[in-house]
Amino acid sequence: MKSIIPVLAAAGLLAGCATTPAPVDTRDQFMATLQGMCGQRFEGALAYAIDPNSEFAGKKISTQVVCTAEGVRMPVQVGEDRSRTWIFTRPPAGLELRHDHRHADGTPDAVTMYGGMAQAGGTARAQSFLADAYTARIVPGAETNVWTVSLSEDGTVLTYRLERHAKPRAEFVMRRVPG
Repeated sequence: MKSIIPVLAAAGLLAGCATTPAPVDTRDQFMATLQGMCGQRFEGALAYAIDPNSEFAGKKISTQVVCTAEGVRMPVQVGEDRSRTWIFTRPPAGLELRHDHRHADGTPDAVTMYGGMAQAGGTARAQSFLADAYTARIVPGAETNVWTVSLSEDGTVLTYRLERHAKPRAEFVMRRVPG
């Protein structure tokens, strides 16, 4: 009887391990959410800006979700300006957001590819990205930037929010365009 007890205990431990679900990585879930939006268009406007004379004020803002082998790209149009693209990738180090800025001829702007990695605590529908050292070097004052990108539960509203020094700086709210 003594030899059966350790075997039963070990079997119980193994059975417990087999039923324990693997931890869920919300960064993977967020990328899956974005990839599920491929081809969708969103239009909206600046909902908030610390500067009322912002270059975005009074202009239509739109984007379309474009999926690639490397990740998800969201070209952003502000009025007639098509110089911006948000790029989401899933490198081994985590979930990354980059802001690609280009001139009309396609050449990179001096201030481009800034952004950072997602911080812990995001969800399948919202992630916050902390400015990295590269961003702090090329964008004066941006060392504390946090960009939060979120999608409403019903998938119809995309929100992009920028905070700097723990204060709201700008927010775009865009609604999905049917079709």
